[in-house]
Amino acid sequence: MKKFLLIVVALMTIGYLVFSAAYFRKLSRNKLCESFEVVIADSNRVQFVLTRDIERLVKRHNLHPVGKSFGDINTLAIRDTILTNQLVESAEVYTTPAGGIVAAIRQRQPVIRVITSQGRSYYVDQERRIMPVTPAFTVYVPVVTGAVTETMAREELYDFAMFLQRNADWDAWIEQIEVRSNDDVVLIPRAGDFSIVMGSLKDYPVKLSKFIRFVDQGLNVLGWNRYSEINLKYENQVVCTRK
Repeated sequence: MKKFLLIVVALMTIGYLVFSAAYFRKLSRNKLCESFEVVIADSNRVQFVLTRDIERLVKRHNLHPVGKSFGDINTLAIRDTILTNQLVESAEVYTTPAGGIVAAIRQRQPVIRVITSQGRSYYVDQERRIMPVTPAFTVYVPVVTGAVTETMAREELYDFAMFLQRNADWDAWIEQIEVRSNDDVVLIPRAGDFSIVMGSLKDYPVKLSKFIRFVDQGLNVLGWNRYSEINLKYENQVVCTRK
């Protein structure tokens, strides 16, 4: 008899829990959304994606959730719509206990900016993908100009830019990277009125080490305004052009 009563109590408890879950689920589906918050990661450092742009995008597709019942809100559709913004890396859309919807967004992170001889301008992001330039915000990354192809930008120039990120002294010293029509890569430094011809970026650590030795033994002795061009492309030598 006691065992039978325990079974009955257990079944009643389970039934109550199932009923409660279904009841409160129905209540929550009928509840109206009170807020829509857009949270953008690293927005204090990079502002490619703006909150107002995301809200406009969601409204344009008639997906803005405020005032709608949760049963009529499709968070997956909101997320997929946000991801159509080419400056967005990832997005997560979820409900909150307070009765709102949150869109947590991560922006794409540029590594270099490219301005080609034909006037095309774009960024290459951390995943080696092309990303558009936005007039809303400009981020400090190495600028590459000249006869640049997408393949070159996404491969050797990307690798060189990542090297600069890991070496703060070089990153701060190099102002611009130019690609000439013969594919020579030329560095334009912030200090000194000259250019540094790297040739290809193959073995660039060796070439930069050669330049450092030349600075110590040459420029610091002869003066930084003596040459207009310092050429590092030839093995075991530095060729300089006098002004």
